[in-house]
Amino acid sequence: MTSETTEERAGAGDPWEEEADAGTSPGETESTPTLEALMSRLRLRQLRLLMALEECGSIHKAAARVAISQPGATRALNEIESTLGATLFVRGTRGLTSTELGRCVLRYARLIQADVAHLREEMIGIRQGVGGHLAVGGTMGAIGTLIDAVAMLRAEQPSLSLEIVEDTSEGLLRMLDQGRLDVALCRSSFGQRPSDYQRQGSFPEPLWVVGHPRHPLGDVASPRLVDLAERTWIVYPVSMPRMLEQEFVAAGLPQPLRTLEISSTYGILAMIERDETALALLPERIASLPVSRGQIRRIPYRLTTDNPPFELLWRRDRELSAAAQRFVAKYRRLSLGAEERNS
Repeated sequence: MTSETTEERAGAGDPWEEEADAGTSPGETESTPTLEALMSRLRLRQLRLLMALEECGSIHKAAARVAISQPGATRALNEIESTLGATLFVRGTRGLTSTELGRCVLRYARLIQADVAHLREEMIGIRQGVGGHLAVGGTMGAIGTLIDAVAMLRAEQPSLSLEIVEDTSEGLLRMLDQGRLDVALCRSSFGQRPSDYQRQGSFPEPLWVVGHPRHPLGDVASPRLVDLAERTWIVYPVSMPRMLEQEFVAAGLPQPLRTLEISSTYGILAMIERDETALALLPERIASLPVSRGQIRRIPYRLTTDNPPFELLWRRDRELSAAAQRFVAKYRRLSLGAEERNS
């Protein structure tokens, strides 16, 4: 931000200015600051000022909105631009407008504001004993079981803030390690150090071979694997390509030449409905409903390769929140019920 008056830059005694650092003027360097520099120098009220500038288009109006002096707002903006090494706003005939980098910073400022709002709501919920936040994840075949446990928990705690993620086991374990998930329903064998995780219960995940309702192999009583090898295969990434490879290697057959990896349950189902010749591997719990509705068809081939069960996992070195502990208890009830039915 440039072309401010000397009076605007004076602002002695403003609390925002007492923390300001002259630093490098915007435009002197194009290098991106380090994360450590951003964490140590950026403040929430600076981001609040940026959003006010975007909404008001004027230093004077933005300063009034955040209750600081106009010189203080100017100095605060200069400090932000110095920290980021970029000009965030330019003057035009209609006042201040954000640059491309400014719009990028504003987008994240709004996300941070939303996260702080969620933090406040969660703190209120925890203090009242009715809220809190829970982030859970599951693989494609585990999502149904995950939703069952979530529904049981929400029946007792309707004010709970929830985040549900579907991903591969590798992706879910990575989010567990980063602290973005409290628990995940997946397979620890896909992690770099499986011993890092606590385990609870296990669910089998039988797989079906499915295709289009008019797939030619649907009418074959006992199709051979060699017949299936000639088809295009649609698979969920990571674990299912490995299973498919093991199935063909065990039969002494080359791997299918045409495979399509789709990391979306809806995407796999939509592709099957549009391709009358493709085949897909889907968990029984996912496939059974669209098969019963006639949207897809089960191909009568039984896999010889066992699909390992999934487990509820969380980090050993982190204490579970109260909400996560209640979720684990609900899942334990489900897994015990599944073991009784399968015994």
